[in-house]
Amino acid sequence: MSKRKAKDTPKPIGECITQLQKYLRERLCHDQLPSRLEASEAQHKHLLGLLQRTAIHGESNSVLIVGPRGSGKTALLKCVLRDLLQEKEVQKNLLQVHLNGLLQTDDRIALKEITRQLNLENVVGDKVFGSFAENLVFLLEALKKGDRSTTRPVLFVLDEFDLFAHHKNQTLLYNLLDVSQSAQAPVAVVGLTCRLDVLELLEKRVKSRFSHRQIHLLNNVSFTQYIERVGSQLSLPDDFPDRRFAQEWNSSVQSVCEDKSVEETLRRHYNFSKDFRSLHMLLMLCLSRISTVNPTIKPADVLEASRLCFSDAKSNMLHGLSILELCLVIAMKHLNDVYEGEPFNFQMVHNEFKKFLQRKSNSMYNFEQPVVMKAFEHLQQLEMIRPVDSSSAKTQHEFRLMRLTLDNSQIIEALQKYPQCPTDIKQWGTSAFG
Repeated sequence: MSKRKAKDTPKPIGECITQLQKYLRERLCHDQLPSRLEASEAQHKHLLGLLQRTAIHGESNSVLIVGPRGSGKTALLKCVLRDLLQEKEVQKNLLQVHLNGLLQTDDRIALKEITRQLNLENVVGDKVFGSFAENLVFLLEALKKGDRSTTRPVLFVLDEFDLFAHHKNQTLLYNLLDVSQSAQAPVAVVGLTCRLDVLELLEKRVKSRFSHRQIHLLNNVSFTQYIERVGSQLSLPDDFPDRRFAQEWNSSVQSVCEDKSVEETLRRHYNFSKDFRSLHMLLMLCLSRISTVNPTIKPADVLEASRLCFSDAKSNMLHGLSILELCLVIAMKHLNDVYEGEPFNFQMVHNEFKKFLQRKSNSMYNFEQPVVMKAFEHLQQLEMIRPVDSSSAKTQHEFRLMRLTLDNSQIIEALQKYPQCPTDIKQWGTSAFG
């Protein structure tokens, strides 16, 4: 009874906010695995069966998990491994090696990483092997405790599998798949990739040793499920220390999810990417706006977080330009409009800028050409303009052909937000032609 009273006693709002942020950040950042993957239950069952046959019965296997980014390939594998490792026999014997094509960029680095993860550095020592295959076979032999029936099974997970296909002669893939096919030791090779044509990248000898098992995943989450995910990720559990605060918070989350403006914003994100990781980034930005002054989540928080998610880095850079540099960008915009996107050179931009000074500007100083050239070069360093081709490097600076990497909407938005921008320059930037 006393415990219940203690839990029901309201806590200071600052303490509740701290606990709320800690709890939700852990949930959003650590990507807690769901108890079951409803959308990919069949794939879960298939992969679990394959890995059980390796881990328990010593049967070698190879499989590819294929799907776009954010479709749940890694989540599927983690859920399968979590369920697999609940069996004591598997937990005791299964060895895991996790490689990533972005990190292990060649076979030599990959082999060192395999040796490290299997804790075989002391076994290998200073031995020199004639080939990669001999080294790999030695490592696998070192895992044997006695005869083949007591050999410990090894799971190789190759993330970004398609990048391993770019290694010289595909030696790592060949030897791993060869070992799994020849039953020298119980080995499971699981590849994760975004490329549907990944098998076309494999050499004939590698392809012939692959089992051709593929598990396909798709981003088939509906908008209703997407909205439900927002509610479930932001809601507090019943055992939250301050029950009253949790009820108020959950009520505010529910009302936000039902708000029309929030629904439109979330639909925009859903249409842009169904990846839950990008959704979690949006929710983290919402969470960062919570404070003692603003203790509940509001539609305005979601709209502001969405604006930050979609904010354009180049548009933000435009706000930091000098007035002269901004004028040159506007001159390039008008040249693009007049000549329908054809490339321009410094001389053309300078002439357009001078026309503006003569016709319209009362607030702009008439800079010398070397100063204007310096501003033009700074825009190139910021990659707001780029040369049409590398051969133009031999051409004089004034006549080198360039293209603008900004579009009109970015320039107009920057003009509207530029601090203390002179009116005549703003009008010049938003007019249809120079």
